[in-house]
Amino acid sequence: MSKLVNPELIDDENPEWTEEMINRSIRFDDLPESLQTKLRGRGKQKTPTKVSTTIRFDADVLDAFKATGSGWQTRMNEALKEWLKEHPAA
Repeated sequence: MSKLVNPELIDDENPEWTEEMINRSIRFDDLPESLQTKLRGRGKQKTPTKVSTTIRFDADVLDAFKATGSGWQTRMNEALKEWLKEHPAA
């Protein structure tokens, strides 16, 4: 008994795997180490240097940093570091 396929659910760019495709497949662990590294992406930092937090800023301050383009968070971090140099803790 074969299943009826709904044509709206067929994805030409990502077809259902055939038995042949399954038989030709390779486990991730069997791929070369260099390819495994590339596929994993960046991964976690070895020694985390930043801490994730939630903070509220005035809209105009945030807009000004965002207007400087990509990397605005890094620039904001640097600005805060500069402020700390000029205003050391008591």
